[in-house]
Amino acid sequence: MTVLINNLQQDSEIDRETLNLIEQVINQVLTTEVKEDKEVSVAIVNDQYIKELNNKFRDKNETTDVLSFPQNDEQLLGDIIISLETATRQAIEYNHSVAREVGFLTVHSMLHLLGYNHKQKAEKIIMRQKEEEILTQLGLTREE
Repeated sequence: MTVLINNLQQDSEIDRETLNLIEQVINQVLTTEVKEDKEVSVAIVNDQYIKELNNKFRDKNETTDVLSFPQNDEQLLGDIIISLETATRQAIEYNHSVAREVGFLTVHSMLHLLGYNHKQKAEKIIMRQKEEEILTQLGLTREE
């Protein structure tokens, strides 16, 4: 497993613990779901950056918390873009740590890279169960 993390924003501090957590989450998802070595790229960005990507690739001129870009490559699973600004706001809103929120967003995005979706109610239920299962395996409960 290769995880490349690039911090492309300077608005907020991101600690080593959170960066390590991103790697742990990706490793857990790959171990649970794929069982083979893959490469994943993660970019930590601000709201403006993710808004531009969201507009360019999804035709939505608004900020979002995370974007997933699957790659059709044998080795490279895909790219994950996380807005640390939005993750911080959501952590406050949901009353848990920024690390837990970034962990959730990483699981969510990884599942998208693997083909999971939440457009239909049944798909959403399956995806949410899988997210909670992986977060629980990592000890990242909602109370954290």
